[in-house]
Amino acid sequence: MPRGTYLHLDEELEERFQCAPGAGGWRYVGERSDGMRLDLVVDGRWRQIRMELVAPDWWIRGGVTGHELAWVRAASGAETVTEHGERAAAFIGDSPGFLVSVARTLRLQKGEQADVRLVRLSGPALSALTGLWRWRLAEIETHETETAPLPVERYEVTDLATGEVDMVHLAGDVVVAAPGIELTELGSPPNLG
Repeated sequence: MPRGTYLHLDEELEERFQCAPGAGGWRYVGERSDGMRLDLVVDGRWRQIRMELVAPDWWIRGGVTGHELAWVRAASGAETVTEHGERAAAFIGDSPGFLVSVARTLRLQKGEQADVRLVRLSGPALSALTGLWRWRLAEIETHETETAPLPVERYEVTDLATGEVDMVHLAGDVVVAAPGIELTELGSPPNLG
């Protein structure tokens, strides 16, 4: 079960995480040094079936329901919640756990690409904005390690609204590098299955 630490470079925040495959999918739990927490559960096809993102003043809970994402959002301590739904494949946000689940959902082969509609959660208020991104699996490099070869996938992720292209590097269920993200500690090897 991989556990370790990501550094969010822009805010200089640490995210302690652990992730593991389960009986029906995969689970990622991360907590940042500013108090933001993510609990993400995916099914065997890597669809986000349960997601809870908690910030100091707001929280969101949601998941895939058929071809849509459904979620509720509220201020911490509020008695009323707001329900939302959007035709989208997954949530995306600052946590590397989101990047892993989106990449695995697409099941791309080297050289393939797919356009995917995502709901981006951002800021301390966990604002939700739907957009379209193009994910392309550009390259797979194998790195020798002490135990076994480690394949690292390089994805080119293009925001189709702005044309901005970012690189995301994944080894199994661990983000090795991504914009604003650095893996600073890893206690055990990633799950490659």
